[in-house]
Amino acid sequence: MSVNSLHQSAVVIDGLVLSRWSREVFEDMHKGGLTAANCTCSIWEGTRGTLINIAWWKQAFVEHGDIIMQVRSAADIRKAKELGKVGILLGWQNTSAIEDRLDFLPLFKELGVSVVQLTYNTQNLAGSGCWESRDGGLSDFGREMIDTMNQQRMLVDLSHVGIKTASDTIAHSKLPCAYTHVGAYGMFANSRNKTDEQLREIIDHGGFVGVAPYPPFMKTGADTTLDDCLELFEYMINICGEGNIGIGTDFTQGQDDEYFDWLRRDKGYARRANPGRGKAPFVKGLDSLAHYPNLTAAMERRGWTEQRIRGVLGENWLRFLGETIG
Repeated sequence: MSVNSLHQSAVVIDGLVLSRWSREVFEDMHKGGLTAANCTCSIWEGTRGTLINIAWWKQAFVEHGDIIMQVRSAADIRKAKELGKVGILLGWQNTSAIEDRLDFLPLFKELGVSVVQLTYNTQNLAGSGCWESRDGGLSDFGREMIDTMNQQRMLVDLSHVGIKTASDTIAHSKLPCAYTHVGAYGMFANSRNKTDEQLREIIDHGGFVGVAPYPPFMKTGADTTLDDCLELFEYMINICGEGNIGIGTDFTQGQDDEYFDWLRRDKGYARRANPGRGKAPFVKGLDSLAHYPNLTAAMERRGWTEQRIRGVLGENWLRFLGETIG
């Protein structure tokens, strides 16, 4: 089977996309053969701001319904594949959207929010982020939050969460958690990357890891190539197992320096929690959402089996999402 036909027939799922949403971006996702993606619709926004963002998405599903559709389950993702559309899982990278109301979670679940990251880099009511100077762990309110997410079948994402808070959450949650978009601390010492011990911990509790071929998290930085990305995937596979790994690009196509400055500040406006400057560079050969086939081609050049390629591209994510969100 040729690389092109393999990619076209494969289920391709991205665990995190944070692009500047537009028709052009949706067209690139479609050209890239993307089956589904966890698309961020809330980070620092409170309840009103998040509802405005979701209202935008609801209109987008109508206006761009020829190429995208909302998905809420593994079955929906399979349907998107059958229809040749890109499935959009609405997700959050913080829990600021509920403010201090746990009873808002079921309301957002009804609107289609399926993936919820506990905290984004810093401290919130649930716990500490990975850039917080002191990690106090999961709060009692955070435990209630996790219980509610479990009841609602909302996937708990711990990508930007502090070490102790993540560990507390993994131990407390009745459903498996995920790192939807992370790198390996063992390959590059960045606070957003996860140590071998952290990776094993989440897998030992039935969890999942989306590998982020994201230059700021890699030792090669702006010079990162697809081969560098494959080294990261293989490192993660050796730690987590072939069936527990997927893609989580953290794609920021179309975002500008101002947006990244907003991301890096605590609550979007206060202290600079992340030392980065300017927008993030892209991987050479993976600088557009239309270029997922290049990643598949790199996997084949690397000598990966078809089973491994299909698994990492999306079948592994599909199985895990079926076990968690339904």
